[in-house]
Amino acid sequence: MNKTLGQAIRELREQHDLSLRELAKKVEGATAAHLSDIEMGRRFPSEDLLARLAGALDVPVEDLKKYDTRPPVEEIRRLAHADPAYGFALRTLVGKDISPEEILKLTKGKPERDKR
Repeated sequence: MNKTLGQAIRELREQHDLSLRELAKKVEGATAAHLSDIEMGRRFPSEDLLARLAGALDVPVEDLKKYDTRPPVEEIRRLAHADPAYGFALRTLVGKDISPEEILKLTKGKPERDKR
């Protein structure tokens, strides 16, 4: 079974021997109830909150992002609308025998394009 983002956060919180309330105090703008919802998979943190959680739990934010299974639908839709080549490129991946690791390898060492 793959670990969810909420499970990963909970494990890290428990490794640091923190209660939900204690973690919420360490993470500006977070509440214990919101963190509980994240751990239970009922909600997902924003990019900003995820970064603050990573800081409070002493892990790189990338370590947490790898457990975020939400499809990036809105971002993909926005990119494809702004530049149809994105949509074409992504459609060519559908049905191909390529792993997520291989896709990530393709992006390593490449400069990020400017946000549109």
